Amino acid sequence: MADTRAHKMKLSVVIPVYNEAATIEEIVRRVQAVDLGVEKELVLVDDASTDGTREILARMQAHQPELKVLFHEHNCGKGAALRTGFAAATGDAIVIQDADLEYDPQDLKGLLKPILDGHADVVYGSRFLGGGPHRVVYFWHYVGNRLLTTLSNMMTDLNLTDMEVCYKMFRREVLESVKIQEDRFGFEVEITAKVARGNWRVYEVPVSYYGRSYAEGKKITWRDGLWALWCILKYRFK
Repeated sequence: MADTRAHKMKLSVVIPVYNEAATIEEIVRRVQAVDLGVEKELVLVDDASTDGTREILARMQAHQPELKVLFHEHNCGKGAALRTGFAAATGDAIVIQDADLEYDPQDLKGLLKPILDGHADVVYGSRFLGGGPHRVVYFWHYVGNRLLTTLSNMMTDLNLTDMEVCYKMFRREVLESVKIQEDRFGFEVEITAKVARGNWRVYEVPVSYYGRSYAEGKKITWRDGLWALWCILKYRFK
């Protein structure tokens, strides 16, 4: 059954991009190189980068017309970039891939398997299930992540270990059933609440994590954590 599903399946890899000139070519190369046994589609959405990323993407698209590259004229946030990418994706399954090399595309194999096997509608990666290398970076980020995940679980009745993880894979029907409203990092909370409300089958698989420091370009801040906290309450009742 899994082989038949794999033969027919197409996976869209949606990559939101903002000021990632140093890594964008390498992450595309890595996604293209990983053998998943299914057809792949790459959808890149530049959220009005100002560091030369847009020019790099335009050049890449000129040499690789199979890449779908979309450009926002104004910076709107990760959630908005994902909305644009999801709308352009044509795959049977859709996964989010950050552009900053914190996540290894080799882990996409593990995320895809529960969907190919017919067990899952949604698969989250988890940096806390012990699946591979995990860079030791910020203690308070870890505490904040676990707090937000716990509070989210209390509101959704899921038992996730890593709600804020980048790697989230969805069957197309799941994304078609929800309307994403959050423009920025509140997306993680919103999509989790709406997946839970839809009673979709959710799985978790371990993933590696090569975290960046702020000096290396990390963007999320404590303000995003506060907004995520508000969103947990907001989408519990909305």
